[in-house]
Amino acid sequence: MTSFFLSPAFFDQAVLGITPILLAALAGTLSERVGLFNIALEGQMLVGAFAAVAGSHFTGSLAGGVLMAVVASTLFSGLLAFGSAILRGNDIVIGISLNLLAAGLTSFLLRSLLGVSGTFSDSAMAGLTRLHIPGLADLPVIGRALGEQNPLVYLSWLLVAAIAIFLAYTPWGLRVRGIGEQADAAVTLGANAVRYRIAVTLAGGALCGLAGLQLSLGSLTLFSENMTAGRGWIAVAAVMLGRARPLPVAAACVLFGIADALGLKLQGEGLPNQITDSAPYVVTLIALVVAGLRQKIDGRKLSV
Repeated sequence: MTSFFLSPAFFDQAVLGITPILLAALAGTLSERVGLFNIALEGQMLVGAFAAVAGSHFTGSLAGGVLMAVVASTLFSGLLAFGSAILRGNDIVIGISLNLLAAGLTSFLLRSLLGVSGTFSDSAMAGLTRLHIPGLADLPVIGRALGEQNPLVYLSWLLVAAIAIFLAYTPWGLRVRGIGEQADAAVTLGANAVRYRIAVTLAGGALCGLAGLQLSLGSLTLFSENMTAGRGWIAVAAVMLGRARPLPVAAACVLFGIADALGLKLQGEGLPNQITDSAPYVVTLIALVVAGLRQKIDGRKLSV
C-alpha cells in the first residue's frame, strides 16, 4: 500500500498537476486583492492552451507557442478588464460569459485553423523540456518530481514568492491591496483604481496563459476541446481557501494537485474514470466546506 502512494511516478504527476492550478490561482489571487473576483480563469487557461499549440504548430518553434499563449490569454483577459474595471459590470456574469466564449471560440478555431475536431496533435511540435538539477534529481522517490521538471514548474514557485513579496513590501503591491480593501480611501491617496485593476487583470491573463501552456505543451504536446477540465474552477476554490494570500493559496494548490494525481493513480489501478476524475473536485468541495465552517466558528468567537 505504501508503494502505491510513495512512488516516483505519483509525485511526478502531482507536481505536474499542481503547476497549472497554481499559476491560475496566482492570477486569481492578484485579482482578488485588487477587488475583482475573477472566475474567468478557466476560459483564460483554455485560450492559452490552444494558443500555445497553434503558435508552436504554425511557427515551428516552442518560443512561438510560449509567446502566443501569453499574448492570447492576456488579450482575452482584456475583455474582463474592460467589462469589470472600466464599465463596472458584474464580475460573476462577465466571468461566466468569458468561460463560455472561450469554450466555443477554441472549438471553432480548432476546426477552422487546424482542420480537426476533438483533439489536435503534431509530432513535430516541441514541448517544454525537462531540466536536470544535480542533487535534487538524485533524491530517492521524489528526485524526478523535484529535480527533473520543466522550467515552468520552477517558475511557478518563484512567482509565489515574488507575488507574496510584491503584495507585502512594495508600494505598488500595497496600493493593490488598498484598492481591494478600501478603494475610496486608496483613491483619495492618489491611486488610480481603474488603472491598477486593468494592469492586474492583464498580468493575471499572462499567468493563465502560462497555465494553459503547461497543460498543452508541458507533459504532452496536444490540445483537446475543454482540456482544462475544471482546473480553472479549482484555482478559484484555491484562492477562496487561501483567502487570496499567496502562500496559503499555494498550499491549497498542492492539496488539489495531489488529489488529481491520486485520481490518475486510481484510474491506472482499474477504477472507472468517472470516479477517479471526480477526486480533485471532491477534495475541493470538502476543503471549501471545512474553510466555511472554520470561518463561521471564527466569526462566532469574535462576536462573543
